Amino acid sequence: MADARRIRVELGQRAYPIVFGSISELGEALVGSLPGVTACVVVTNPVVGGLYLERACASLLEQGWKVKTAQVVDGEQAKQFVHYQGLIDELLSKGVDRNTLVVALGGGVTGDLAGFVAATLLRGLPFVQVPTSLLAMVDSSVGGKTGINTAAGKNLVGAFHQPSHVQVDVSLLGTLSERDYRSGLGEVVKHAVIADADFFSWLEDNVDGILERDVVLLSEVVARCCEIKAAVVARDEREAGERAVLNLGHTVGHALEAVAGFGTIPHGEAVGVGMVAESTLGVETGWTAPEVPVRIAALLERFGLPTEVGPFPMDALQRAVSMDKKTSRGKMKLPVATALGEVRLFEVAPDFLGGALLVALGSRRS
Repeated sequence: MADARRIRVELGQRAYPIVFGSISELGEALVGSLPGVTACVVVTNPVVGGLYLERACASLLEQGWKVKTAQVVDGEQAKQFVHYQGLIDELLSKGVDRNTLVVALGGGVTGDLAGFVAATLLRGLPFVQVPTSLLAMVDSSVGGKTGINTAAGKNLVGAFHQPSHVQVDVSLLGTLSERDYRSGLGEVVKHAVIADADFFSWLEDNVDGILERDVVLLSEVVARCCEIKAAVVARDEREAGERAVLNLGHTVGHALEAVAGFGTIPHGEAVGVGMVAESTLGVETGWTAPEVPVRIAALLERFGLPTEVGPFPMDALQRAVSMDKKTSRGKMKLPVATALGEVRLFEVAPDFLGGALLVALGSRRS
């Protein structure tokens, strides 16, 4: 496992670091990184703000930043048009201009919403991600995907907008609820399945320490996931091809989230169920080695994550799958784990996923 101190997302002029350090070092870490930018707005939610806003702001003030704050609602409900509009109005009322930095302090929802506002307000503001959840640290804070949900599906409105900096403080994970923490482990398992069979085996060997939130182990976990994602993003920033492998488990997972009602099933849980369902379908089609869904399901269960959900109506799930943003001209690029550490993209029709949806609901095709 690599040194966890600093990982670089190589994107030419838009390259940026993922820095592992205390939230109290945020201001110092940003010194010299954004010439001419001296004002910022820290966007957070009531839960995270009550825990970490004062420390983050103090760190920025110490380095001479002019700091203002804005608050969004907690939970997946924040990713709605009404809250997007509300945050835009609030930032405009605070006098932001194109040299104002948006600092997203929170989990994946806060980062997605604040990042989308930064991408679109005044045709683009610089922004920084300070993830406070495991899911955000290993996945959503890296790569520049921002967006909000609609009634038809998850993240259907959004933009690619890379952060200038990501600050990761794994000690913050100690305050997460048990369910939120375990949900993040679903994305951890996804990264291992995508690109690193040895990492998957390492996770199997370290389940107890990871569940105990051992900071040394968590630093290894988050660093390896960030390395994997940074490498994929560097090769395919805007998901023209390879980056779609990062959607492993998400086609079924997003459908489950949409039909259940956004926020009902935590994202990492839905992705875990989706991975098992999609790889089970892969075995049936001959694409996937039989051990893959078995080992994925076993590791998810050891992490206390579900491998099936429901019941939900199949017609609603099929409609949600058909609205997946990967669908084009009636086909979608479905990432399927062919072996642990190896994912391939297969072009399929949305109704092909019916078998995987049945697996997700605890049923098998006859």
